[in-house]
Amino acid sequence: MSVIMTLYIQGDPAKLESAAADDPGRLQAIAEKAKEHGVIAHRFYGSGGQILVVDEWPDEQSFEAFFSEQQSEIGSLMEAVGAAGEPRHQFWRKLETGDEIGWDA
Repeated sequence: MSVIMTLYIQGDPAKLESAAADDPGRLQAIAEKAKEHGVIAHRFYGSGGQILVVDEWPDEQSFEAFFSEQQSEIGSLMEAVGAAGEPRHQFWRKLETGDEIGWDA
C-alpha cells in the first residue's frame, strides 16, 4: 500500500511560485527525477510563511532514495524561497475506516 509524505518548510509561498514561473524547467527536472523513483502524486501548498509538500509514494524507501539523490537541487530551491530551518517530513498510511469520499474511493 502506498504512503502519503508531507514535508513542511518555513518559507515564502509567493517566492516558490515566482521561482517556478521564472524557471519552470528547474522544478520539472526535479519532478522527472521523482517520477523515476516512483512518485504517484505531488502538490505544493502554501499559507502564511509555510510551504507544504504532499506526495504519494509507493513506499517510504522510494521517497528517501529520491530525496537523497536530489538533496542539493532541493536545497538550492529552498534557499531561493527563503526557507528557514530544516524541512521536516512525515509519512502517513491510509486508515481503513469505511468513510472514504473522492479520489476514486
